[in-house]
Amino acid sequence: MRAHSLLAVLVISSSLAHAQNAQISARVTDAQGKPVADAVVVAVPSDGNVKLPARPPQDVVDQVDKEFVPKVQAILVGTAVTFPNRDSVRHQVYSFSPARRFELPLYTGVPQAVTFDKPGVVVLGCNIHDWMVGYIYVSESPYFAKTNAEGKAVLADLPPARTSSAYGTRSFPSPKTPRARTSTPRAPGATMSRGRSSSSRK
Repeated sequence: MRAHSLLAVLVISSSLAHAQNAQISARVTDAQGKPVADAVVVAVPSDGNVKLPARPPQDVVDQVDKEFVPKVQAILVGTAVTFPNRDSVRHQVYSFSPARRFELPLYTGVPQAVTFDKPGVVVLGCNIHDWMVGYIYVSESPYFAKTNAEGKAVLADLPPARTSSAYGTRSFPSPKTPRARTSTPRAPGATMSRGRSSSSRK
Protein backbone atom coordinates (compact mmCIF):
# COMPACT_ATOMS: atom_id res chain seq x y z
CA MET A 1 0.00 0.00 0.00
CA ARG A 2 1.34 3.41 -0.95
CA ALA A 3 0.68 6.42 1.23
CA HIS A 4 1.23 9.85 -0.27
CA SER A 5 -1.09 12.05 1.77
CA LEU A 6 -0.13 13.70 5.01
CA LEU A 7 -2.34 13.84 8.07
CA ALA A 8 -1.15 16.49 10.47
CA VAL A 9 -2.70 16.48 13.92
CA LEU A 10 -2.35 19.40 16.31
CA VAL A 11 -3.48 18.68 19.84
CA ILE A 12 -4.29 21.95 21.57
CA SER A 13 -4.51 22.78 25.25
CA SER A 14 -5.40 26.44 25.17
CA SER A 15 -5.37 29.10 27.85
CA LEU A 16 -9.01 30.08 27.96
CA ALA A 17 -10.89 31.30 31.03
CA HIS A 18 -14.01 33.02 29.78
CA ALA A 19 -17.55 32.85 31.05
CA GLN A 20 -18.87 32.35 27.54
CA ASN A 21 -18.00 29.53 25.19
CA ALA A 22 -14.66 29.98 23.46
CA GLN A 23 -13.46 29.65 19.90
CA ILE A 24 -10.07 28.70 18.48
CA SER A 25 -9.02 29.64 14.95
CA ALA A 26 -6.01 27.68 13.70
CA ARG A 27 -3.86 27.95 10.58
CA VAL A 28 -1.51 25.09 9.72
CA THR A 29 1.44 25.68 7.37
CA ASP A 30 4.50 23.72 6.26
CA ALA A 31 8.15 24.78 6.47
CA GLN A 32 7.75 26.94 3.37
CA GLY A 33 4.74 28.71 4.82
CA LYS A 34 2.33 26.95 2.50
CA PRO A 35 -1.06 25.94 3.92
CA VAL A 36 -1.61 22.31 4.89
CA ALA A 37 -5.07 21.05 3.93
CA ASP A 38 -6.81 18.16 5.72
CA ALA A 39 -4.90 18.67 8.96
CA VAL A 40 -6.92 17.66 12.01
CA VAL A 41 -6.94 20.27 14.78
CA VAL A 42 -8.01 18.99 18.20
CA ALA A 43 -8.71 21.04 21.33
CA VAL A 44 -8.20 19.19 24.62
CA PRO A 45 -9.25 20.90 27.88
CA SER A 46 -6.51 20.26 30.41
CA ASP A 47 -9.04 19.52 33.14
CA GLY A 48 -10.36 16.64 31.05
CA ASN A 49 -13.90 18.01 31.20
CA VAL A 50 -15.44 17.06 27.88
CA LYS A 51 -19.09 16.51 27.06
CA LEU A 52 -19.65 13.35 25.05
CA PRO A 53 -22.83 12.63 23.07
CA ALA A 54 -25.44 10.46 24.76
CA ARG A 55 -25.56 8.13 21.76
CA PRO A 56 -22.58 6.77 19.84
CA PRO A 57 -22.10 8.91 16.73
CA GLN A 58 -22.13 7.58 13.18
CA ASP A 59 -20.13 8.61 10.13
CA VAL A 60 -19.41 7.59 6.54
CA VAL A 61 -16.32 7.13 4.37
CA ASP A 62 -17.38 6.57 0.76
CA GLN A 63 -15.56 4.83 -2.05
CA VAL A 64 -16.00 6.78 -5.27
CA ASP A 65 -13.99 6.34 -8.49
CA LYS A 66 -11.70 3.94 -6.63
CA GLU A 67 -10.78 6.50 -3.99
CA PHE A 68 -11.74 7.04 -0.35
CA VAL A 69 -13.96 10.09 0.08
CA PRO A 70 -13.05 12.00 2.13
CA LYS A 71 -9.35 11.17 2.06
CA VAL A 72 -9.04 12.23 5.71
CA GLN A 73 -11.89 11.83 8.20
CA ALA A 74 -11.87 12.92 11.84
CA ILE A 75 -14.24 11.16 14.22
CA LEU A 76 -14.90 10.85 17.93
CA VAL A 77 -13.87 7.66 19.70
CA GLY A 78 -16.81 5.25 19.75
CA THR A 79 -18.06 6.31 16.31
CA ALA A 80 -19.48 3.65 13.99
CA VAL A 81 -18.32 4.22 10.41
CA THR A 82 -19.83 2.69 7.29
CA PHE A 83 -17.87 2.31 4.05
CA PRO A 84 -20.38 2.42 1.16
CA ASN A 85 -19.04 1.23 -2.18
CA ARG A 86 -20.36 3.60 -4.86
CA ASP A 87 -18.27 1.97 -7.61
CA SER A 88 -19.28 -0.71 -10.08
CA VAL A 89 -16.37 -2.91 -8.94
CA ARG A 90 -15.94 -4.62 -5.61
CA HIS A 91 -13.64 -3.34 -2.87
CA GLN A 92 -12.01 -5.02 0.13
CA VAL A 93 -11.40 -2.36 2.75
CA TYR A 94 -8.98 -3.09 5.57
CA SER A 95 -6.66 -1.58 8.16
CA PHE A 96 -3.71 -2.99 10.07
CA SER A 97 -3.41 0.07 12.31
CA PRO A 98 -3.13 -0.64 16.06
CA ALA A 99 -5.97 1.79 16.77
CA ARG A 100 -8.36 -0.40 14.75
CA ARG A 101 -7.61 -3.56 12.82
CA PHE A 102 -10.40 -4.78 10.58
CA GLU A 103 -11.19 -6.22 7.16
CA LEU A 104 -14.35 -6.02 5.07
CA PRO A 105 -14.39 -8.91 2.56
CA LEU A 106 -15.04 -8.15 -1.11
CA TYR A 107 -18.34 -6.31 -1.37
CA THR A 108 -20.57 -3.89 -3.19
CA GLY A 109 -23.19 -1.66 -1.59
CA VAL A 110 -23.04 -0.88 2.12
CA PRO A 111 -21.34 -3.34 4.52
CA GLN A 112 -21.74 -3.55 8.26
CA ALA A 113 -20.45 -0.52 10.15
CA VAL A 114 -17.08 -0.61 11.90
CA THR A 115 -16.84 0.89 15.39
CA PHE A 116 -13.65 2.78 16.25
CA ASP A 117 -13.29 2.42 20.02
CA LYS A 118 -9.63 3.42 20.47
CA PRO A 119 -8.03 6.83 19.82
CA GLY A 120 -5.33 7.16 17.19
CA VAL A 121 -4.73 7.22 13.45
CA VAL A 122 -6.20 4.47 11.28
CA VAL A 123 -4.81 3.97 7.78
CA LEU A 124 -7.30 2.58 5.28
CA GLY A 125 -6.47 0.48 2.26
CA CYS A 126 -8.08 -1.75 -0.36
CA ASN A 127 -6.65 -5.20 -1.08
CA ILE A 128 -7.82 -4.97 -4.69
CA HIS A 129 -6.72 -1.41 -5.52
CA ASP A 130 -3.44 -0.72 -3.73
CA TRP A 131 -3.42 2.99 -4.60
CA MET A 132 -6.50 3.56 -2.48
CA VAL A 133 -5.33 5.11 0.80
CA GLY A 134 -7.39 6.97 3.39
CA TYR A 135 -6.99 8.10 6.98
CA ILE A 136 -9.31 8.21 9.97
CA TYR A 137 -8.23 10.20 13.02
CA VAL A 138 -10.05 8.91 16.11
CA SER A 139 -10.16 11.65 18.74
CA GLU A 140 -10.80 11.30 22.47
CA SER A 141 -11.93 14.92 22.49
CA PRO A 142 -15.18 15.99 20.74
CA TYR A 143 -13.61 19.37 19.89
CA PHE A 144 -11.91 18.97 16.52
CA ALA A 145 -11.97 20.32 12.98
CA LYS A 146 -10.23 19.71 9.67
CA THR A 147 -8.34 22.44 7.82
CA ASN A 148 -9.53 23.70 4.46
CA ALA A 149 -7.44 24.37 1.33
CA GLU A 150 -6.07 27.51 3.02
CA GLY A 151 -4.89 25.51 6.02
CA LYS A 152 -7.49 27.11 8.26
CA ALA A 153 -9.85 25.54 10.77
CA VAL A 154 -12.19 26.92 13.42
CA LEU A 155 -13.20 25.12 16.59
CA ALA A 156 -16.31 26.88 17.85
CA ASP A 157 -18.45 26.54 20.97
CA LEU A 158 -15.65 25.25 23.17
CA PRO A 159 -16.72 25.11 26.82
CA PRO A 160 -15.15 27.68 29.14
CA ALA A 161 -12.13 26.14 30.87
CA ARG A 162 -8.87 27.18 32.46
CA THR A 163 -6.11 25.16 30.88
CA SER A 164 -2.35 25.17 30.49
CA SER A 165 -0.97 26.73 27.31
CA ALA A 166 0.71 23.52 26.13
CA TYR A 167 0.87 22.40 22.52
CA GLY A 168 1.84 19.16 20.86
CA THR A 169 2.02 18.05 17.23
CA ARG A 170 1.87 14.62 15.68
CA SER A 171 1.92 13.57 12.06
CA PHE A 172 1.12 10.52 10.02
CA PRO A 173 2.43 8.64 8.05
CA SER A 174 5.85 10.11 8.96
CA PRO A 175 7.20 8.06 11.90
CA LYS A 176 9.09 11.04 13.28
CA THR A 177 7.43 13.96 15.02
CA PRO A 178 8.31 17.04 12.96
CA ARG A 179 9.50 20.30 14.38
CA ALA A 180 6.63 22.60 15.21
CA ARG A 181 6.27 26.29 15.83
CA THR A 182 3.35 27.32 18.03
CA SER A 183 2.06 30.54 19.48
CA THR A 184 0.23 31.25 22.72
CA PRO A 185 -3.51 31.07 22.04
CA ARG A 186 -5.77 34.04 22.32
CA ALA A 187 -9.51 33.86 22.40
CA PRO A 188 -11.07 33.75 19.95
CA GLY A 189 -8.06 32.81 17.77
CA ALA A 190 -4.71 31.07 17.71
CA THR A 191 -2.19 30.47 14.95
CA MET A 192 -0.03 27.39 14.59
CA SER A 193 2.66 26.53 12.05
CA ARG A 194 3.83 23.04 11.29
CA GLY A 195 7.56 22.80 10.87
CA ARG A 196 7.83 20.65 7.74
CA SER A 197 5.85 18.55 5.33
CA SER A 198 6.57 14.95 4.47
CA SER A 199 5.16 11.85 2.83
CA SER A 200 5.92 8.13 2.92
CA ARG A 201 5.39 5.01 0.90
CA LYS A 202 4.35 1.61 2.13
